[in-house]
Amino acid sequence: MTVDGATERKRAPRQRILDTAYELISRRGVRDVGVEEVIAKAGIAKATLYRHFPSKTDLVLAVLEQREQLWTLGLVEAEARRRGATAEDRLLAVFDVFDEWFRSDEFDACTFVNVLLEMGPNHVLSEASIRHLGNIRTVIADLATEAGLREPEEFARSWHILMKGSIVSAAEGDTEAARRAQAMAANLIDQYR
Repeated sequence: MTVDGATERKRAPRQRILDTAYELISRRGVRDVGVEEVIAKAGIAKATLYRHFPSKTDLVLAVLEQREQLWTLGLVEAEARRRGATAEDRLLAVFDVFDEWFRSDEFDACTFVNVLLEMGPNHVLSEASIRHLGNIRTVIADLATEAGLREPEEFARSWHILMKGSIVSAAEGDTEAARRAQAMAANLIDQYR
């Protein structure tokens, strides 16, 4: 998300902080990004950051929330619903969205999985990531229900493995990862009809 200096200064300080942290943490992880860097890049005072986010953990929790709004709901679900003529088409369109994402300069893997792996399963940030990953599965289960598939929760768990696996494969450099996952996904739909 690139903005010019005048636009940057007009945004509310809380949103500037959040957008800056989002960009840095999505690309580099939690531990590699310090609050001093966020403060400097957002162009705010330390007191301003701590007024809006009392701790780095609070800031990262807000980043995860923003990721869900922008990515899970704003991109993946919205685009899948827009692109698919039927419920099954909408499910498969998830991988069309992924294909474009994997091939873009904006590809940054999955922030939720990255935070979970970086922080370990018992950390508050990992617990939040697990909840957000559960929300992605809920989106998939809803689409499966709309498609009339059996056991939508079980279907969503298997589908989510394909989603996460394709993200990891794309991070390894497999530019066809989304297409490969989409082919397997079509078979999964057949199994749950």
